[in-house]
Amino acid sequence: MEKFHIAIDGPAGSGKTTVAKRLAKRLGFEYLDTGAMYRAVALFLHENGIPPEDEDRINEVLSRSRMSFHCGRLFLNGREMGEEIRTAEVGILASTYAKIPIVRKHLTRLQREIADSRKIVVEGRDIGTVVLPDAELKIFLTASVEERARRRWRELAKKGENVSYEVILKQLKVRDDQDSKREIAPLKPAEDAIVIDTTKVTVEEVVGRIIELVEERSK
Repeated sequence: MEKFHIAIDGPAGSGKTTVAKRLAKRLGFEYLDTGAMYRAVALFLHENGIPPEDEDRINEVLSRSRMSFHCGRLFLNGREMGEEIRTAEVGILASTYAKIPIVRKHLTRLQREIADSRKIVVEGRDIGTVVLPDAELKIFLTASVEERARRRWRELAKKGENVSYEVILKQLKVRDDQDSKREIAPLKPAEDAIVIDTTKVTVEEVVGRIIELVEERSK
C-alpha cells in the first residue's frame, strides 16, 4: 500500500487532533494538522497588521511566505509556530481568515502537495469535502458543544491559562457558526464520510473503530 489518505474532519473540540495523532502512530502513517496551518497564517497576518478585508496584501504576503513541516513541527518563514497558535483567540482569528478565498486556495494547494503519494492522516474542517475528496477513508468526528467546551477548558487549564468554561463555550458557538456558514468550504461531513459521535466514547475506542475501517478499505 503506497498511498492511503485518511481525512478526519469535525468542529473544534471534537477530538480530531488527539484521535488523528494516535491513529497515525498506530498505523505508522504520517500526520498533518491543517488547522495549525490556518492558525499560523492567521496569527502571522494579524501580527503584521493585515486585516481580513485587505485581500490584495494578503495575496502578496502569502505568495512570498514559506511554510514547512519538520518532524511534526510547523515553521512559517523560518519561525516555529508552537503553543502561541493554540489559544482560543487565535482559533477565532483562524476562523475569520479562513473565510478568505485566497487563504483557502493557498493552504489547500500546500495540503495537497504534502499529502500526495503518502500514507497520511490529515485532519481539519474541509479535508474530505475539498482538500482530499478522493481520500480512501473519510471520518467526521462530532460531539456536543458542551462536551467540546469542557475538553477545551481542561486542555487550556493544564497549560495554565485562566479561561472560564462559559467564555470557551461562547467562543466555540461563534466558531461553529462561522465555520458552518462560510461560503467557501463550509464545515460539513462529506457525503461518503462516516460520522462518529465522540461525546461518550474514549479516544482509544474511536481510534480502534477507525483502524477497523482502514483494514476493511485496505482489502
